[in-house]
Amino acid sequence: MPSSRYSDPPIDDSWILNQRGQRNAVDPLRPYACTVQPERTTDGLVEDVAAIFISNKECPFRCLMCDLWQNTTTVRVPDGAVAGQIEWALGQMPAVKHVKLYNAGSFFDSQAIPRSDWPRIAELLREVDTVIVESHPNLIDERCLEFSEMLHPKLQVALGLETVDPEVLPWLNKRMTLDDFERATRFLMQHDINTRAFVLLRTPFQSERQGVEWAQRSLDYALGIGVECCVVIPTRAGNGAMDVLYENGHFEPPTLSSLEEVLDYGVSLGSGRVFADLWDIERFYSCTQCGPSRRERLHEINLTQHISPRVQCDCAGRG
Repeated sequence: MPSSRYSDPPIDDSWILNQRGQRNAVDPLRPYACTVQPERTTDGLVEDVAAIFISNKECPFRCLMCDLWQNTTTVRVPDGAVAGQIEWALGQMPAVKHVKLYNAGSFFDSQAIPRSDWPRIAELLREVDTVIVESHPNLIDERCLEFSEMLHPKLQVALGLETVDPEVLPWLNKRMTLDDFERATRFLMQHDINTRAFVLLRTPFQSERQGVEWAQRSLDYALGIGVECCVVIPTRAGNGAMDVLYENGHFEPPTLSSLEEVLDYGVSLGSGRVFADLWDIERFYSCTQCGPSRRERLHEINLTQHISPRVQCDCAGRG
């Protein structure tokens, strides 16, 4: 445990739940969001990727930094509901070759995605090339192979690595070790299923410099064991628990400069695709003059995987 950085009462499910506010009302018959955005694919092409954010029961792993519970239900959705959500979403969006099914938890959690829906989901996605789902590493087993065998498209699984910082990982309440992550990654690789890893930039209990260094080490680790794609996510407040840690001096959001540094580093490795998560990136702007241009640079690096010169601004040094 990271006693050198944190000595308050233990962070566990009970503490995290006690910090929460109200969740949003979601319709179990409709996804809570859908997007279509360009992304660089494993083939090096830039193609549109649809993301369908499924409404389902909350994840049983209550990670310290997670805010996805805000758009979940408290009970298991009816059989057929998830497949119906996907069918509805596909009918609202232009045809795409790649689809992300993100369900605010783990696709292989039967309380979130009923297995009885899998055949219908596979049929609905028959015409696409890639299906990306997310899962906790400890739920990676024969279920993944069963779903993969149903699919005509190629399956990819996104796993939350978060950080390889040995002092911080236990406090994230993820109930996962690096051995668990590596086991899951190698299991998927052995069955020709690619993985992508989510890496946090500046977790709680890290300074700005530590945040950069541990994010870089996390990229080294993930790409080194065969992860094909890494997504660097600047850690945010807003879920209750993170706000309490912020108020008590145990968390600060990272700067945009740190995100630029980590993305540049990851791409420079040339070991796999590395993306910066740009959702709500405006909250990290310290300068309204250069912020949009810096966002555009990050977006271009995501698509090209080539590092371009940094944006110059009179605010240099402010983050």
